[in-house]
Amino acid sequence: MTVVTRDKSKIAAGLFLALSTLSTFAAHADQLADIKKAGVVKVATFDSNPPFGSVDAKTHDIVGYDVDFAKALAKTLGVKLQLVPTNPANRIPLLQSGKADLIVADITITPERAKVIDFSVPYFVTGQQFLVPAGSPDKLDAYATARIGAVKGTTGEQELHHRFPQSRVLSYDDIPLALSALRNGNVQAITQDSTILAGLLDGAPDKAKYKVLPELLSKEEIGVGVKKGEASLLKVVNDELLNLEKNGQAVSIYNVWFGPQTKSPQPRLFKIEAK
Repeated sequence: MTVVTRDKSKIAAGLFLALSTLSTFAAHADQLADIKKAGVVKVATFDSNPPFGSVDAKTHDIVGYDVDFAKALAKTLGVKLQLVPTNPANRIPLLQSGKADLIVADITITPERAKVIDFSVPYFVTGQQFLVPAGSPDKLDAYATARIGAVKGTTGEQELHHRFPQSRVLSYDDIPLALSALRNGNVQAITQDSTILAGLLDGAPDKAKYKVLPELLSKEEIGVGVKKGEASLLKVVNDELLNLEKNGQAVSIYNVWFGPQTKSPQPRLFKIEAK
């Protein structure tokens, strides 16, 4: 009996030690520390949604508004930047699976998304608009029963179902595919952030055949996506975004992609600020 009691005690002690070790590991699990230890931050960003992210034809590098913010975040973290190409539908899965540490890919802050990931303060504010053939109606309500193209996993796709329940929403992997559908007559309109539509038209040889409707489908606040519960990493991201606004770099980045010298200038009607 004595031997059995000792064995039970040893087992209990071993279980306690194992649980304590796991508890200590969990308590010290910190993505910010992991990023710094690895010396690299993996950032999910677009590679086919200019001007937020697209492949430069000459350098073959991914460049864009989001990429410049990703570079600034990597610099303040003191690590190398690894860009992970993504599309709207894959952004959150990449973050949750650990294949990306941050999402800097024109992702709109919504209550539904905030249930599964955390968001930084907004670093960009825009609105969903329609791109239609030049001879089409100017009012959004004229498209209430139309075939409308949207990008999978975007708030525009969701808003269409809410705003125009009788329309037929066709979803595409990226905005160039949606534009092809518009060109082919498969849809009568496509929707996306106003700035993305402007960038899309800039590179289109047939841009005179299309127009962007002035009415907004919705207002969009764009934030950096961070895995749930990573408070330390989120604080560094927020602090850097606020610092970029304070020192003027945020305005400089904006002007590179949307300023007066660009093909389709957009006024900057927002500031990066704490909420």
